[in-house]
Amino acid sequence: MKKPVFLFILILLLLGDGIQAQLRIAIVGGPNIASVLEKNNLPQWDSIKNGYSSRTGLHLGFIADLQLGLDSKFYFQPGIIYSNKGRKYANGRDSLYSTPDTTLSTGYYVDATQYINYIDFPLNIVYKNPIGKTSKFLVGAGPYLSFFYNGNEKRNMNLSGIAFTSEENKDLPVGNGIGKYKTLDFGVNALAGIEFKKIFITANYSRSVSNFYQAAYDGNFKHQVLGVTLGVFIGQPVDLSDKPKDRDNDGVLDMDDQCPDEPGTVLTKGCPDQDGDGIADISDKCPTISGLAKYEGCPVPDTDGDGVNDDADKCPEEQGLKAYDGCPVPDTDMDGIPDNEDQCKDVPGFGRYAGCPIPDTDGDGINDEEDKCPLEAGAKENNGCPAIKAEIIEKVSFAARKVQFELGSAVLTRESESVLDEVVGLLRENKDIRIDIEGHTSSDGNPSTNTRLSNERAIAVKNYLVSKGIDADRLTATGFGSSKLLNEEKTAAERAQNRRVELKLKNN
Repeated sequence: MKKPVFLFILILLLLGDGIQAQLRIAIVGGPNIASVLEKNNLPQWDSIKNGYSSRTGLHLGFIADLQLGLDSKFYFQPGIIYSNKGRKYANGRDSLYSTPDTTLSTGYYVDATQYINYIDFPLNIVYKNPIGKTSKFLVGAGPYLSFFYNGNEKRNMNLSGIAFTSEENKDLPVGNGIGKYKTLDFGVNALAGIEFKKIFITANYSRSVSNFYQAAYDGNFKHQVLGVTLGVFIGQPVDLSDKPKDRDNDGVLDMDDQCPDEPGTVLTKGCPDQDGDGIADISDKCPTISGLAKYEGCPVPDTDGDGVNDDADKCPEEQGLKAYDGCPVPDTDMDGIPDNEDQCKDVPGFGRYAGCPIPDTDGDGINDEEDKCPLEAGAKENNGCPAIKAEIIEKVSFAARKVQFELGSAVLTRESESVLDEVVGLLRENKDIRIDIEGHTSSDGNPSTNTRLSNERAIAVKNYLVSKGIDADRLTATGFGSSKLLNEEKTAAERAQNRRVELKLKNN
């Protein structure tokens, strides 16, 4: 027992030398489930191994928590831990029972335990990442050394109704040789969990990579342990650095720092000063607003918040300007815009027009915000735009009635292109006119096919106009299929009327 404790203390001293960090010690413990991973060449091992099971136990000890640098998220955690390991065996059927060095004949009911206790010496590197103001997620891994401490083997054998025997060995042989347990075992372990200030809880796994026992037959024997650990840091952290301390890194040494855990300034003796007024927050009644010492860190009062201190403000409860001794600027037209900003101070207006009413550039009685043609006089019912001339509407409507397509397709006839050229000329002369091109069909045929064809025909007209230099933004093309019939289609002539293209003009 003295040897592992000595090694633990020695490693702490060696690692602590020269590291600029803090060391904490925690007491740890918790339950664990231990098992033995055995492989051998016994002829009936496949049936025998089913009788083995894990044992429950505990672990208890100490770990050190050494940060690897002042700002590092990595920690070295050596430990010294007493741990229960081993396994159990039970078999109630006719079968062979095998201990590490003995094989029994069939017919026995066997109930056995192989309990072994070790002093584990884990050497883990642990990564800690904050997940809030007071907690950290941690994960780590590393090798471990185990020193055999003690143990016992117990075996009860019962031949039903004939004989019962019980054997127990509390002084297990240790060393090298058949039937002996190795003094030293080593392996790897891993952990993951959460740390809350001085308390942490982790899930642990360890597995030896060496054989801890030498049997009378060829076999491998390795420990495997799953456990849960609760840890509590004890005492105060030990600072291992050998230079003057400045825990908050604010340039003021802890010996002179009145707030050693909060960054501050030299002027405020290391304490925070959020508003930078030279008065530490702990003494500042207005810690987020720059002020004066004679007002305990607060600025001179300004009740109405107009930037003029109350002692110089002739209207201390009404916001104003310094030029008017803290009183508001007059507002002659009562439009909420002071005269010094109002370009029409005798007429109520709006701030976005510097105090003037909304302008009406074209003088048509419709203000520019509501007028879709603000530079051209128009009618209110046309949103401020001039009405399109009746003769233009008639010419376009006449042209639309002449538009024809190849049978069952969206290909314009040559005659239709000639008609559309007249529309192109009208659009060139009237730059503000836009057209909604509508394709329609009769109700003959499949509705979805009609809709598609009508849309393709409307697009064909649009594409033709664009090809002649008309801006595509002035045109829309939509197919309505047979959804807008002009008549009841009682005759072939009526159905022909429904197969049409309409050109609807607008300028707003």
